[in-house]
Amino acid sequence: MAPRGTARHGQHRAALVSTAACGVGSGGRAGAGADSGENAKRTLWGAINPRTGKRIVMATRRGRQEDFMVFLRALRAAYPGRPLLLVLDRASCHTAQKSQRLAARLGIHLVLLPKQRSELNCMDHLWRPLKQRVSANRQYPTVEQHVDAAIQWVLGLSPQEALRKAGCLAAGFWLRDLLENFWRPT
Repeated sequence: MAPRGTARHGQHRAALVSTAACGVGSGGRAGAGADSGENAKRTLWGAINPRTGKRIVMATRRGRQEDFMVFLRALRAAYPGRPLLLVLDRASCHTAQKSQRLAARLGIHLVLLPKQRSELNCMDHLWRPLKQRVSANRQYPTVEQHVDAAIQWVLGLSPQEALRKAGCLAAGFWLRDLLENFWRPT
């Protein structure tokens, strides 16, 4: 029997997750990276399972293809042994050939959303309240403290709360039919 939040697809259990990236910085202060000469900022990568509310969140120095590939490996580690359907936007790091090849090798099926339709991405809905509660009008002594606060906020939500904030519980949620009629829990 498949664990809750997964479904049978052929002979394999599959999990459906939605992902997005979000930038965080050190309160807009340039040069907070001290000796580096760069603005102190990080990219948060996050995914949510729209059935269970399980979240995977990590931070990288940039939001480039190589960073997305690190996130793909983290997703695979979080959902071992079964295919993943990953819903995401058409950012260049997502559509790059190396990213596409790695996803295929890892058994992650990328489902690209139409352009300019961020409202369809569950994680984009979750980033909004994060920015309001953790980032807006706040300065952190270091970018690492800002990242830690952001990750703690996302992971500190209950699964139900995360699903609600991500829009997954809304009556008009666009994946509801898929979740209820195709990816049924077994």
